[in-house]
Amino acid sequence: MIEQLTLIGPGLITGSLALALKQAGAVQRVTAWARRQETIDQALASNVIDSGSTDMAEAIQDASIVVLGTPVGAMAEVLEQLKPHLTDEMILTDVGSTKGSVVEAARQSLGTLPATFIPAHPIAGTEKSGVGAAFAELYQGRRIILTPVDETNEASLSAVSSMWEQCGAEVISMGVEHHDEVLAATSHLPHMLAYALVDTLARMDESEEIFEYAAGGFRDFTRIASSNPDMWHDICIANKEALLSVLHRFSEDLNQLTRAIEQGDSAYLLDTFARAKGARDRFAEKF
Repeated sequence: MIEQLTLIGPGLITGSLALALKQAGAVQRVTAWARRQETIDQALASNVIDSGSTDMAEAIQDASIVVLGTPVGAMAEVLEQLKPHLTDEMILTDVGSTKGSVVEAARQSLGTLPATFIPAHPIAGTEKSGVGAAFAELYQGRRIILTPVDETNEASLSAVSSMWEQCGAEVISMGVEHHDEVLAATSHLPHMLAYALVDTLARMDESEEIFEYAAGGFRDFTRIASSNPDMWHDICIANKEALLSVLHRFSEDLNQLTRAIEQGDSAYLLDTFARAKGARDRFAEKF
């Protein structure tokens, strides 16, 4: 049982965590801090939190677990505000999509990493954003990656792992750098492709007709281009090196595919499509 969960930035991800814990009877009280009172009011109206404040000290008083839900680009600034109010007993975790930048922000802002600090990344979400989009079932059967650092103590790691398991999630651990490399390929690159495709088509002269006749495949592939632009801007900057590596690899393969079409290289096209279908079919049950 978590006595008090405090959300620093209530949104889809943190709000869904709170609702799932409430549904599981695993938390006594949920509080929140936000920059705007409007966000606090919306979280209250959605029954995500029991109380909230735009005053950091008031929001985290008596917190058992503090969850950072702010964009990764704002982590350092928020941690600076949080630092004077943290106690040795408070467990500090986050839900950011990059982990190297979060760990670095914590080192810079807090001086030394607390033993109770556990970076985390829920592999879940929708194209919607904001606390009003939160729902309790978001984490059912989904994976949560924890990236403990050298300073992390076992008790805090166990507490955060248990918190996510009570939401119905599968918890795994991974190194910080490895996490950023894997997620650059499996999450960050697909978002870049979806944004780029929609933007390219939207700037074509026939864009209205193109979107009017777009079928289900286009809708499914580009759904994530409706995600929060500010959040994904921050992720691109925060995970620059890993993302550039996989973008360059994809660009080379796309150029080769372009040449194959230009040259009528049927064998290359069939091999590429068959190889991709085989890989997708093998892993489809994991999605």
